[in-house]
Amino acid sequence: MSEEKEEASFGVLSIYDEPEKRRDVPESPDASSQPEHRAWSQLGEVCGPLEQPLGSPRQHGPAYQEMTCSSPQQWAPQALDGSELPATQISKAESEDAAPPPGAEFGQPCPSPGPSEEVLSFLRAIPPVPDDVVVRQRAPHKSWKVGRLRHGKKVYAVAVSGSTHHVYTCGHGYIRVWDESALHAWDRAPQAQLNFQDRDSCVFTCKLFPDERSLITGGLSQTLTLWDLAPTPRVRAQLASTGPVCYSLALSSNAQICVACFKGFVEIWDLQNQILIRKHEVPIYGSQCVDITGNKFWTGGEDTKLYSWDLRSYQRLQQHDLRHEILSITHDPSEEWLLVGLRMSDIVIVHTHRKEKFKAVLQKYVYHHNLKFASCGSYFMATMNETIRCIAAPSLHRLFQVEESAHILCCDTSSDNRYLVTGSKNSATVYQLLY
Repeated sequence: MSEEKEEASFGVLSIYDEPEKRRDVPESPDASSQPEHRAWSQLGEVCGPLEQPLGSPRQHGPAYQEMTCSSPQQWAPQALDGSELPATQISKAESEDAAPPPGAEFGQPCPSPGPSEEVLSFLRAIPPVPDDVVVRQRAPHKSWKVGRLRHGKKVYAVAVSGSTHHVYTCGHGYIRVWDESALHAWDRAPQAQLNFQDRDSCVFTCKLFPDERSLITGGLSQTLTLWDLAPTPRVRAQLASTGPVCYSLALSSNAQICVACFKGFVEIWDLQNQILIRKHEVPIYGSQCVDITGNKFWTGGEDTKLYSWDLRSYQRLQQHDLRHEILSITHDPSEEWLLVGLRMSDIVIVHTHRKEKFKAVLQKYVYHHNLKFASCGSYFMATMNETIRCIAAPSLHRLFQVEESAHILCCDTSSDNRYLVTGSKNSATVYQLLY
């Protein structure tokens, strides 16, 4: 078995408040449907002002440039809530293992010599492009609490449809289905309730299919359940699992492969044919969370290590020691970057096929840490205990923050980027995102 072990050496990024004067940028009519999501995929690929020398590092964002072109002593990340943290010192060995500056792998210096004055004069003479013709992804600057869905019991998992704006709240004994009219109300009854045959069953995790017409659930049960959602929610199939508790589910981008996480192993399912492909052993304390990117799947848990595995050969590819328990894993829409939420509330950002990893540090112990990327790729949600943070990608501006009265157990955003829904002790809260 080929295995690559990597020490916990990170570039340190800052997550910080957005400046008071926001710049309103028009949204492309079909921006949210673009598959590449270029903004996040290069972790800060931005075009600087025209006065910027062409040879300067523009391949990544300001945080990355500061990290690659300044000394470790200058790295002083800010906390998510804006409070100051001491600078994180990185050893010489860790610095050598960090991501090379742009062009270094090709033997080019960083930064390279700038252009001549003649070239700069020519560039300055080019008129700027008006903002109203620039196509950029927008990110919300505020949220509006518009409703509450009275589930009646703890909401351990939630899914939001962007096409129909239905919400599915999951927990002990049943799943409740809410239509769009309930999203803007505080005491509306659910449209439907899907009762489990075994009333002791509990859903801990659910995944909505990309076409939003199917749902798969897992939890305290001997089965994974496939649901048809349209025209009327019903059970399509029950997949007999070999473990008593499913902690996490992951779907491939085409929804043909599902990976289900159990204690000490994962099950890999062919959903199209409803066949168990493989039961694959993983470290017993490293199987609390799972996600799929391309031909890899990733697992993590109490043993503090993030593992990547080949979906074809099932060999372990990488192992990252993150030093704190892993509570959540999710990827960006392009499947280039992986976000990992830790018990100490740090957010680790790992490139899925390059040796690049970064960390935003916040020294705060949390019980619940959920991460969810927006389908447009321009921001992600991070919930930590009672706090919701909306963070821009790739700039890592904190766009807004909301406090709830109870611990947030789960969250989801609609695929049209209009709604955020969080689940807690007996209800789900609906937020409309304001642009």
